[in-house]
Amino acid sequence: MAADTGSIVERIRQLQAELDAEIARRSADLRFGVEKGRAIFEEEVARRHRELKISLWRYVRQSNILVILTAPFIYMLVIPFALLDLFLFVYQAVCFRVYGIPRVRRSDYFEFDRRYLAYLNLIEKLNCAYCSYGNGVIAYAREVGSVTEQYWCPIKHARRTQDAHARYLSFVDFGDADAYLEKLPKLREEARVPPASTR
Repeated sequence: MAADTGSIVERIRQLQAELDAEIARRSADLRFGVEKGRAIFEEEVARRHRELKISLWRYVRQSNILVILTAPFIYMLVIPFALLDLFLFVYQAVCFRVYGIPRVRRSDYFEFDRRYLAYLNLIEKLNCAYCSYGNGVIAYAREVGSVTEQYWCPIKHARRTQDAHARYLSFVDFGDADAYLEKLPKLREEARVPPASTR
């Protein structure tokens, strides 16, 4: 059974590599590259992007008033996102240090590259930055949570978990007490290994 799980995990890694290669091919088709963390488009493409940009006035004028009225409800989530971000920092600084776990690199989970898209106006860029921050905090929290779970309770659930994190695949099967006692020290050691940066 373990060998089957291992081969499935390896297939998932291979598929991820294929997906990354396809995304790189698509980027080449869209005629841009990344230099020093910034997306650079060919001049002809950049010019076309500037032509397609909708002015702020036209953007607001064309927006549904009900959509505009939802903006405060969307943006008020910045408060819990910022608090979660702060608490994750404090949690790792205290607990991970005690457990001997390297801190999750926050910068690996935040990308604010959409500001370089010339076809977005200021409101669209602000919305994109907000979405990047919110989803970055959630991805960062998920990784901090997955490391914590691997250290303290690396046991799969009895029922299928919706969109389980990557570490979950190596957890011990539900109800396998012998495997839990045998594998817990190894899984804790693995949690202490610094991950490779995604950048």
